[in-house]
Amino acid sequence: MPDITAASRDRYIDLLKRVITNVIYEDPAIPNPVFDRQEFSSWARKTGSDWPTVAHTMVGMTRLDNVQECLEKVIAEDVPGDFIETGVWRGGVCILARGIFEAYGITDREVWVADSFEGVPTATDLSHSIDRQLNMHEHNEVLGVDENAVRRNFERYGLLDDQVQFLPGWFNKTLAAAPIERLAVLRLDGDLYESTLDALNPLYPKLSVGGYVIIDDYLVPGCKVAVDEFRAEHGIDDPLHRIDRWSVYWRRTR
Repeated sequence: MPDITAASRDRYIDLLKRVITNVIYEDPAIPNPVFDRQEFSSWARKTGSDWPTVAHTMVGMTRLDNVQECLEKVIAEDVPGDFIETGVWRGGVCILARGIFEAYGITDREVWVADSFEGVPTATDLSHSIDRQLNMHEHNEVLGVDENAVRRNFERYGLLDDQVQFLPGWFNKTLAAAPIERLAVLRLDGDLYESTLDALNPLYPKLSVGGYVIIDDYLVPGCKVAVDEFRAEHGIDDPLHRIDRWSVYWRRTR
């Protein structure tokens, strides 16, 4: 006889991912310098290759699958710690994480929602040269999503509660002082060289052995350089695994 509880849980999580990516109603995309398309594309929504007008994430279904796999692995193996995403946009990935904890009846892990809620930092003469070339701040009218809007998105799913903790502000001002004791999954989506290191430096020491680091923007030159430098500096030789053409992850073994 099938495990009805497990089947219902899996169906809930699958539906949650479909709603977060809005493959249900197929909203069009926002044209931008990275992805110059307006029509809905199932391929783009699967691979995170558009900026949706309505969907609550732009990372795509493949990367949501990766978040689910990493969380279910640490749950199954009882790897201690919370989930954090640094750079949340409309909150979709964090909503998924909270939904997975709900589906598994987990009440002792928190979801940390870390974002400036203003977009990415403005590149200045003091910024890394790669970040200056990228000038991502020019798109903050899309990338900056107000904290209250993200809270409302959690509420729409019935998932805003005490297990969801918001960390508003620039990473270099908030993450080192954040009251996070231990992490099981650390997901970075800050795009820039400096934002990537501003997250890795204070948070990686809190990651449990057996926990996961997910890098959403590894294809972006500044992010890749920051990750490679950090791994080299700290002697991290855990293998990088490709999620899709944009993203990678590794599992901490020591």
